[in-house]
Amino acid sequence: MLKRLNILLMMAMNMLASDAEPKKIPVGGQAVIEGVLMKGKTLWGLAVRRPSGDIFTETWPNSSRTERMPWKLPFIRGVVVMCEMMATGFKALSKSAEVALEEEDEKMTIKDIVLSVLLAVGAVGGLFIALPLWLAGKVATEPLHVNIIEGVMRAVIFIGYVAVIGLWKDIREVFRYHGAEHKTINAFEHGLKMTPENIMTCSRIHPRCGTSFLLIAVIVSIIVFSPVKTLIAGESFILQVLARVILIPVVIGISYEIIRLASKSGKFGLCVIAPFLTLQYLTTREPDIRQAEVALISLDTALEGGLLS
Repeated sequence: MLKRLNILLMMAMNMLASDAEPKKIPVGGQAVIEGVLMKGKTLWGLAVRRPSGDIFTETWPNSSRTERMPWKLPFIRGVVVMCEMMATGFKALSKSAEVALEEEDEKMTIKDIVLSVLLAVGAVGGLFIALPLWLAGKVATEPLHVNIIEGVMRAVIFIGYVAVIGLWKDIREVFRYHGAEHKTINAFEHGLKMTPENIMTCSRIHPRCGTSFLLIAVIVSIIVFSPVKTLIAGESFILQVLARVILIPVVIGISYEIIRLASKSGKFGLCVIAPFLTLQYLTTREPDIRQAEVALISLDTALEGGLLS
């Protein structure tokens, strides 16, 4: 359960940017247990390495409410994407655990899903909202200063969290599949012949990775939370935390539009988000060629075949 919770927390922050690319190349992905989930134009493709060595694949339709009103409106669509992709992430994570461990009881039940959601919400609320606010209040009193320090603390806590869980062997494996996912998408987008060997020559850093999204969200949160901090200054700590929780969809919506705009702005957009890409050195690891093969099969499955022919 703890491993799944850590993976789900990473998924939550890795999903938004993978959907922010213009329709030119509609692919994105995420790592799961011993595998990769890729998103094509019309299909999700999951590939998971079984203990026996062969690779399990599965597809399901890729459809989104963001294709119709009012869900496709700017600032609303980012929140909708997050909810949809979290649901997809639960499904992929449950299936990957079932396949990779070859145990039926590893399939996530409704109880497991509810518990995971509650734990994830509690962890996000406690680690990334309440704790930074509490620490900032200990070192500053001016609302603007508290807000800036709170944002910095939030970024530091997240980076520390990623660094610590990256020491766990199981999570390191997930990070290696994350690296394989990035390398595969980079190879595809650069028009390389799609082989595991060519994939291994590509960078494991990708401009649409959602871990970069978090650092952008930290900056956005400083701006969004600032007037709230002024309005409820002196109110209870619980009320201040709740106010920030309520504003999370606003932060997500704005951050999503920034990532989307940057992805459409060519080299200028890449220059703007370049400082945020360094975090990927913590959330990815260099994969081996077998992991690159899994990522390739996942992408080929999502694109309905053709890459490997």
